[in-house]
Amino acid sequence: MKITLLFIGKTDEKYLKDGMDIFRKRLAHYIPLEVLEIPVPKKWNSLQPSLLKQKEGEIILAHMEKSDFPVLLDERGRSFSSVEFSGFLQNQMNRSVKNLLFVFGGPWGFSEEVYKKAALKISLSSMTFSHQMIRLFFLEQLYRAFTILRNESYHNE
Repeated sequence: MKITLLFIGKTDEKYLKDGMDIFRKRLAHYIPLEVLEIPVPKKWNSLQPSLLKQKEGEIILAHMEKSDFPVLLDERGRSFSSVEFSGFLQNQMNRSVKNLLFVFGGPWGFSEEVYKKAALKISLSSMTFSHQMIRLFFLEQLYRAFTILRNESYHNE
């Protein structure tokens, strides 16, 4: 299995990029990981939220393959504990999922077309975080999940 993270927009802050790089390097020991940063639509800040979601949705859908298992990071999604999330990853590997695609949308969420294509929606917290910070948090949780699966000492319970 491969994991792909699809981000709308670039990661701007250096401290977030540095943290993301740390976990990307750590994850390389466990699984192939690809990170795609897709540019935001042109003149995005002058678009109505519904039109922006539609344009972002078209971009997201263009990057989805039939063999992907698309998972949206969404505030209304299912919550997992770290152990439960590691179990979810193990289940996807057992099912021989080719590419587990985690999609991080823009500030207004996803278009209806993207929601319809999603196999699952997950939420990292009921709190709201910036779209940039959640990238780092999610990479850390991916790393934590693989250390749990390998019975390594990173996660304490």
